[in-house]
Amino acid sequence: MREKKQRLWCARKVSAIFLPLLILVLFVFTSCNTDSQKPNETVRNRDFLDDRGKTVSLPGEVSRAISLAPNITEIVFAVGAGDRLVGVTTFCNYPEEAKKIRKVGDTLKPNVENIVALKPQVVFVSTASQLEAFTEILEEQGISVFVTNPVSIEEVYQSIKTIGEIFGKDKKSKMLAESMKQRILDIETKTQGAKRVKTFVQIDKSLYTIGKESFLTDLIEKAGGQSVTRDVGAAYPKISKERALALNPRVIILSESPDNNEPNEVFRNSDAVKKAMVFKINADILSRPGPRLVDALEQIAKHLHPEKFE
Repeated sequence: MREKKQRLWCARKVSAIFLPLLILVLFVFTSCNTDSQKPNETVRNRDFLDDRGKTVSLPGEVSRAISLAPNITEIVFAVGAGDRLVGVTTFCNYPEEAKKIRKVGDTLKPNVENIVALKPQVVFVSTASQLEAFTEILEEQGISVFVTNPVSIEEVYQSIKTIGEIFGKDKKSKMLAESMKQRILDIETKTQGAKRVKTFVQIDKSLYTIGKESFLTDLIEKAGGQSVTRDVGAAYPKISKERALALNPRVIILSESPDNNEPNEVFRNSDAVKKAMVFKINADILSRPGPRLVDALEQIAKHLHPEKFE
C-alpha cells in the first residue's frame, strides 16, 4: 500500500513538472503553424511594373483576367494560364481554345460594360492609347489595367516572363523565353557575316510600314536584313510615295492580308520586284509580339539568306 502511494506521488510530481512544459511546446508549435498558414489564408497583393512605367498592384492569385490584344492572349495560353481568361477580343483567334472565350469587342473598341460584367481582376492591354476611354471606369470597379507594349525582341521576352509571373507561371514563362532566345540565336549564328539585305516591310498597300519604335525593325535585323525605314520616328508610319520610291529595297516583306497581297505600285521598278524578291508572311505571326514571332523570323531569314539554310 505504501509502495502504491509512493508511485502515485511520483506520477503527480512528474505531471506537475512536465505538463506545463508540454503545454508551452504545443503553444509554440501551434503559433508557428498558424503563422506559416497566413500567406495561404490571405494571399497578399503583388506589385508589377508595366510598360507605362506604372506600378500595378494585383492579387497574389490572378484567376480572372481579360486580354485586349491577340499577342497577349497567345502569351497567356503559352505560359499555361489560358483557363484564367474570361474575356478576349474578336481578333484573338489563336490558339483554337481562344475562340471559345467570351468576346468583349475588338482591340481598339472594347465593350466596357461587358468587361465590368465579367468581374476580372486585371485587364491586359497592348498600348496606353487603349486606356484613355475606360481606365477610370475600370478602376472605380476595382479592376486593374496592365499595359504591355514591347518595342524590341528583348522586351518581348520580358513581357512573356512578366505575364508568367502574374499568373504564377514563372518557371514555364522563363523556359518559353529561353527557348525563343535559343532559336533566334541559331538564326543569328547562321546569318553571321552575311551582307545585310535592304528590306521594306509593307504593313498594307497604302504604304504603312515599320519604324524605329517597332519590334519588327529589330526582327529584320536579327534575320540578317536591314529595314530601309529603320530611322523613321514612329512604330508604324505611313510614308509618301516619293519617299518609298527613293528606298529601292532588295526585298519586300508583305504582311499577308486580303488587302495586302502585292507591293504598292511605286515599287514596280525596284530591285525587289524586278528580281522577284517579294515574300508574304502571315500577318498574325508577323504582327504579334509573342511566342510565334520566332516562326516569322525564321521565314524572313530564309527568304533573305536562302544559301544559309540549305
